[in-house]
Order: sequence, then structure tokens, then C-alpha cells
Amino acid sequence: MNGELVAISALLLVVILVLSRLPSVEDVDHSDAFKRRRIMNWLPLGLTYAFLYMGRYNLKVSKFAFEEMKDPSGGAMMGNDDFGNIFTVGVIVYGCAFLLNGPLTDKLGGRFAILIGSAGSALANLLMGLATLSLVYGWSLQDWVANNFVPLFSVLYGVNMYFQSFGAVAVVKCNAPWFHVRERGVFGAIFGILISLGIYFAFDWGYAIVNGFVASPESFFATSQLVNAKGVDIGLGAASVFLVPTALLCIFWFIDFFIVRDSPGKAGLEDFDTADASSGDDGPQLSAFEVFKMMLTNPVIITIALIEFCSGFIRQSPMQWYRTFAKQTNDILMLKGDFIYDHWGMFLCIAGISGGVVAGIISDRLFQSRRGPVAAILYLGVILFSIVLYFTFTMPAVDFGTFKLSIPGVVCILLSMCVIGVHGMLSGTASMDFGGKKNVGIAVGIIDGFVYLGTGVMSLTYGILLPKEEFDADGKLIGAVTKPENWNAWPISMIIVGIIGFALATRVWNAKAKGKSSGH
Repeated sequence: MNGELVAISALLLVVILVLSRLPSVEDVDHSDAFKRRRIMNWLPLGLTYAFLYMGRYNLKVSKFAFEEMKDPSGGAMMGNDDFGNIFTVGVIVYGCAFLLNGPLTDKLGGRFAILIGSAGSALANLLMGLATLSLVYGWSLQDWVANNFVPLFSVLYGVNMYFQSFGAVAVVKCNAPWFHVRERGVFGAIFGILISLGIYFAFDWGYAIVNGFVASPESFFATSQLVNAKGVDIGLGAASVFLVPTALLCIFWFIDFFIVRDSPGKAGLEDFDTADASSGDDGPQLSAFEVFKMMLTNPVIITIALIEFCSGFIRQSPMQWYRTFAKQTNDILMLKGDFIYDHWGMFLCIAGISGGVVAGIISDRLFQSRRGPVAAILYLGVILFSIVLYFTFTMPAVDFGTFKLSIPGVVCILLSMCVIGVHGMLSGTASMDFGGKKNVGIAVGIIDGFVYLGTGVMSLTYGILLPKEEFDADGKLIGAVTKPENWNAWPISMIIVGIIGFALATRVWNAKAKGKSSGH
């Protein structure tokens, strides 16, 4: 309990410190009434996106329950390769969905996108939760779910990720008309807090949900008989990790419906010139094909998309695989149960906040709202920490008496801080600048689509290169996967992709959005 209090206190301290130290943008004049209404717009929107994250990465959290369940052949219900296959389907769907969702959002607005995205994701999570309940409580479809687990969850997770893809587009599309180019870096730092909270919700809340049901006949559902060595009903936990985000997304759907608006004008305020790529463009909305052609022939947009392909690979590498590595090599390294392992979501959240704040403030204050230099500097950090990880990932936990600390865990958090900073700066901010508020839906769709294509390549790569799980007759993990040295493809791949990302980032060092109006 003391560890939980320390973790939550640290997170709150970081949030309060960041908010209190963010600089104001003095040369952009907004009334107090405008600022108050703008907060009312982005705060529920941001929290909805945070809970979308919770309903996205809960698949990884559920694996820790599903791998303790047996499939009809006697293996883990969801092993490393099963997770990789399901997750790969999801990220490919996500990466390709921008072809439809970007134009839809530009045409119908960010408010429409967040409403349809949160509703669709809530439904998909509900279905995954019900499928899990059927599996573990012996409902009528139990045998069918057990025999078709991977294809069923691949389809449901793919549906989830299709609707999830509306989230990023909605966030950027809604916020573009509310923020001037010169204040978007600082706003990106604030919004980074909300997005990073989503990672915290997904992992720390998710693991608490999975492990929060002590087997008892008095529980809401009768005990599932899937009780682990700690007396936890992992069946109910696995289902609840899908059902809790469902409920939260439904609540925020109603909040967004009544509060979020696409622009200041639609909220009863006055619209203003944001000085981005749409500045001075008063002509009719181009067709989706024309906008795609314009974006795909823009060397800056394409370079940013390629950088974000690298970010998608590297961002998910520690986020998705550190705890799996720690758990499966625990007999040798004893990383499982150290402070970082137990509060993984909180540390990722702090990393995301720190990376976003550093990137946003440096971009607006030091580089005159240019995003390329910040991406290049942070990618140097990615390369450095990936090299350090290569030399430290086989190090056992260090025991400080009252707690244990993982050196590879610390390095993974620092690496995540750098790459999350790049991701927020390019997907969240540069897409606004170079797409402009008029065409930002397609711009962020292209860029964020490349992020998840990179994630898909990562998932396929590790599915091929990382060792496979093997179990003895008692269900104990054995073989190559338990030996840390067999995981060396994990850090090596991040070094290679990090070098490529840095080289690409230097190519947009001087890039800055210019509108059609004179002076922009």
C-alpha cells in the first residue's frame, strides 16, 4: 500500500509541477472567457482519448491473465505469438483506417469523430469482455470461444482499433481551430499529460483490475475456478479489464456530446486566424483525393510520416515488451515485482509528460515553433538509451533493502520519454501545422497511420525474432524464452530504427508551416 501511495503522489507531483511551470504565450491574445471555454473543450476530449488508450492497451494487460489459462491443446490461451498476431491485426487496421477516417473527420468534424470513435470502441470492448465471460464462466459459447480464441479476438480487436483510429484524428481536428501555431507546442505539453494518463490508466489501473478479484463465492459472478496461486480470480479480472473501459467511454460519450465543439464559432465565440497551413485559404474544401495527393506530394509531411513510422516501432517496444521480458526472465534477473515493474503505467505516464513538456516548450521557445529540431534532439536520446539498454538488459534487479530497482526498467523509461516526446510533437502538433485546420484530419491520419504501421512491423519482427514460450508438464515456463541473452534482438532493433529516425528528423530541421496569407 505504501508503494501505491508513493507512486500516486509522484504522479500528482509531476502533473502539478508541470502545470505550474508551463510558460504563457504572451503574443497570442485571448480573452479569459475564451480560455475558460477552450479548457472546457479540450479537457473532456483529452480524458476521452485517455480512456480510449485504456481500451486499447488493455489487450496487453489481459495477456497476463490469459497466459495463465489453458487452451484446448494445453498451452497458454494467449502466448507471445498469439498476442503478437492479435496486436498486429489491430495495428494494421489502425494504420490503414486513415484512408477513410481522415476524410470523414475533415468533412464531419472532430466532435463527430470522437463520438463515433468512443462509441465503437466501447462496443468492441464490451464484446471482448462478454467473450471472456463466456470463456471462463461456462456460458453457451465457451467451447467455441476457446477453440477460436485467436481469430475471434483478432477480429474484435481489429474492430476496436478501427474505431480507436478516430481518436487521434478527433483530438487534432478539434483543437486546431482553438490554438494558434505559436501556442501549440505549449498546449501539446498540457495535452501530453492527458494522453500519458491514458497509459497510466491502461497499465496500472488495468493490472489492478486483473489482480483485484480475490476468488470468492460471494463475488458478483460465481467463482470461475480460474484461480491463480495468489487466490485471484483471473477469469473475472480478464473480463473486467475490457468492461471497465467500456463503462468509462460510455460516460464520456455523453459528456463530449454536450460540451465539445469543433471551433470557437460553434461554441458561441469568435473564430480567429491560427496562422497554420490553412491560413488565408478561404476557398471550397478540396476533395479527399485532392487533399491526399497534396499531402502525399508534400516532402515535409512524408518525412514526418516516415519519422513517425520509426516512432511507432520504438515507442511500443519497451511499452509492450518490458514487463513480458521481466516476467519471463524472472528466475534469472528477478525483475518482476520491483518498483518499476509494479508501477509501469505510472512511470510511462511520467515519461510521456516529461517528454511532451520538454518537446513543446523547446519547440515554441527555442526553435520558433519548428518541430524538426526537437525530433532530431530527442532521437539522439532514443539512440543513446537504446545502446545503454543493449549493455544493461541482462542486469539483475538491484536490491536496496526496502525495494528493488531494475536498471533495464529505468533505461526503458528514459527511452520512452524521448520517443513519446517525438510522437506528441509530430503526430499531435506538426500535423496541425502542416495540415492546417482545414485538412488536418487527413494529415494526422497519414502521420498517425504510419505510426501504427511501424508498430505492426515491430510486432511482426518480435514475433519472428524473440524466443517462443515453452512449458513443462506442470505448466512452468521453460526453455530459451527464460534466458535474457536470447532477447538481444529487442534492444538491437531499437538502435537500428533509432538511427534511421534521427537521420530523417535532420531533413526537416528548418521546416515551418506557411499559409496562403501574406506574412504567414
